[in-house]
Amino acid sequence: MNKRRRLLKSVGGVVVLMLCGIAVATVEMPTGRASSSSMDPLPAPGMYNVDPAHSFAFFGARHHIVGLVRGRFDKVSGTISAAKAPADCTVDISIDSASVNTQVGRRDEDLRGPDFFDVKNFPTMTYHGRGIRQTSDGAWVMDGSLTIRGLTKEVPLIFRFKGLFPDMPAGAPARASFHATAAVKRGDFGMTRDNLMELGPNPKGPDVEIEIDVEANQSAPAK
Repeated sequence: MNKRRRLLKSVGGVVVLMLCGIAVATVEMPTGRASSSSMDPLPAPGMYNVDPAHSFAFFGARHHIVGLVRGRFDKVSGTISAAKAPADCTVDISIDSASVNTQVGRRDEDLRGPDFFDVKNFPTMTYHGRGIRQTSDGAWVMDGSLTIRGLTKEVPLIFRFKGLFPDMPAGAPARASFHATAAVKRGDFGMTRDNLMELGPNPKGPDVEIEIDVEANQSAPAK
């Protein structure tokens, strides 16, 4: 029974989504503005549709204080709107909560249950954001809203535009790539089961790291 219970002790957390490195253990945002020479570019203004077959939302969650369990969500969809003015850029992402995948079936079923993502009552997670700002190292930050289990928290998303595919066929829409990171606390979204054992008595900072890679096709250039 103890062995099975240890197997089911888990992760809890995500996110989203979207767009984003497991290199993030705390969310300390760089401050200041970058010079124009160091600014990351953005794609041409327009709406970009996330390609679910080439977009991946990964997470790493603290496990028994010193361990880390990694997983992903297999179904991600949404849109990214690039605008001439950074304040007008938007992200709208939806993640199928039941598509959580840690490569262990019993653990995944536990994560889908009422103690964690509660997919029966909350089948989707969402991330909505409007407006971006530049950091001192040239990346972009969006202060968007992440909703899990009906609870909404502001979660900064740090991302970089990786460029456009250089080999698209003539007449095909532009295809953009993004990489993003974020970090959250599972307890902020009502996932508190076993947190004392998982995180220790005095946890500091976020306990779930998020990394997202997205490919998106332009649907229509902005006018």
